[in-house]
Amino acid sequence: MKTVSLKSIIRFMGKPLSLLLIASALLLSSLVSQAQNITFFRIGTGSTSGTYFPVGTLIGAAITSPPGSRPCEDGGSCGVPDLIAAAQTTRGSVSNIEGVMDGSLESGLAQSDIVYAAAKGEGAFKGKEKAKTHLKVIANLYPEDVHLVVRKGADIKNPQDLKGKRISIDLPGSGTRENAKVILEAFGITGEDYTAIEANADKAVGLLSEAKLDAFFFVAGYPAAAVEELSDSDLVTLLPISGEAAEKVLKEHMFFSKSSIPAGTYRGIEETRTIAVSTQWIVNADMHEELVYKLTQALWHPQNRPLLDSGHAKGKLIQLETALEGVGDLLHPGARKFYAEQENKTD
Repeated sequence: MKTVSLKSIIRFMGKPLSLLLIASALLLSSLVSQAQNITFFRIGTGSTSGTYFPVGTLIGAAITSPPGSRPCEDGGSCGVPDLIAAAQTTRGSVSNIEGVMDGSLESGLAQSDIVYAAAKGEGAFKGKEKAKTHLKVIANLYPEDVHLVVRKGADIKNPQDLKGKRISIDLPGSGTRENAKVILEAFGITGEDYTAIEANADKAVGLLSEAKLDAFFFVAGYPAAAVEELSDSDLVTLLPISGEAAEKVLKEHMFFSKSSIPAGTYRGIEETRTIAVSTQWIVNADMHEELVYKLTQALWHPQNRPLLDSGHAKGKLIQLETALEGVGDLLHPGARKFYAEQENKTD
């Protein structure tokens, strides 16, 4: 057998090897160039067992269109070119607004009443001028209901029975916490009347399953995974939020509305009267008008409709016809440009 020296192999491979290195360098340069053009876009949501996270994931899928995607007109992605969006778990509405204001989030989902409070500098946002001047909305999305989840066997038949019980009103930074305070106050229940347990919905599921928690509040579009998990195990029921106390809340807080959770939404639980707020998609006023226009356009693109309809049940309620409900002068100029175009098309 003829032996071949290493030197001759290198000499033989020299030209092809050089071409390979050049090609690799060009490919790497192209990838770096593409990476520099990518916009990474975070959507602040909530806990994974709530509604914000799956809905935020749907919105992220609708607005995403990474480099190399097939064009929308050819049946490909109808998102924002060169944008990659992802849902990010957070503590909820208050945290999402703060994240959007300080730049740690590009956008977020938040309850309409909490958005209103932030814009007015009230409640958790008292004295925070940034939110008052820089908080803007892309769209009103869907209603979300107040779930008052109570453990079977905890002997809770009405709100007054909550006194002396172990209750979670969620974590600081959540819209649920702010709503729960208002509702408990309307029922004449103070923080001294119960044992406060700080837990988000994910943690509350575990605590209640172990009988270490008697009840928890959760504001989410139904069906909420946390409540489904507990009702499937026949551990909980829902307590109605109705009567004079509910009427008081509705009268004093304009962003609440009457609602009900249909029978069968959760296994073994009958129709439950409650109150609800809305979910809004928020951004900072400083976000470039053209980018917000493209985000709004992508959300409502007809080819993204099946994506919203086939995801979480609340995705079906995200409709262009209700996109401006309760938004008022908080609408971002980029979004306003899109909606004005749609209105002109129908004139």
